[in-house]
Amino acid sequence: MIEVLWLGRGGQGAFTAAKLLGAAYTIDDDKKYGLAFPSFGPERRGAPVRAFTKLDTKPVVDRSQTEKADYIVIIDDTLYSPQLRGLLKDNGQVIVNSKNSIDGALTFDADKIAAEFRLPTANTIMLGLLAGLSGIITSDEAIEAIKGYMPAKIQERNISALLRAVQEVTE
Repeated sequence: MIEVLWLGRGGQGAFTAAKLLGAAYTIDDDKKYGLAFPSFGPERRGAPVRAFTKLDTKPVVDRSQTEKADYIVIIDDTLYSPQLRGLLKDNGQVIVNSKNSIDGALTFDADKIAAEFRLPTANTIMLGLLAGLSGIITSDEAIEAIKGYMPAKIQERNISALLRAVQEVTE
């Protein structure tokens, strides 16, 4: 099973990114299963949010929080802590949206790409970075998930930003 932990703040779309990953993973294959679910504290804008995506080739029924993740994707770098590395599987990776270098994590300035495409948050950009780095999903699968789950008026900008992020890590 592939497990991804998403960390963000209320309003940054961590749960949306988790759902898009699950949808993209299962989009063209009846033998792939995904489950995405959030874990909220106080439900208010700016409060820390955890979201989880579990992906497998058999039905995913375990709704418990991920104890050891393959990837931890952090949309807001203020949520990074070195202790998070203890939540990773042996070859796991931490991917952080940050302008600064963080020891033990892959960092990318996803906010810069979000601004370029006039997006209020970097969630689809972080999804693109994860897709490009991990190969869990393809760009085409991510695009189909965006088309299936996001309102039409924001699809084009999110798709363009996602593709830019994939390009950042695959060139």
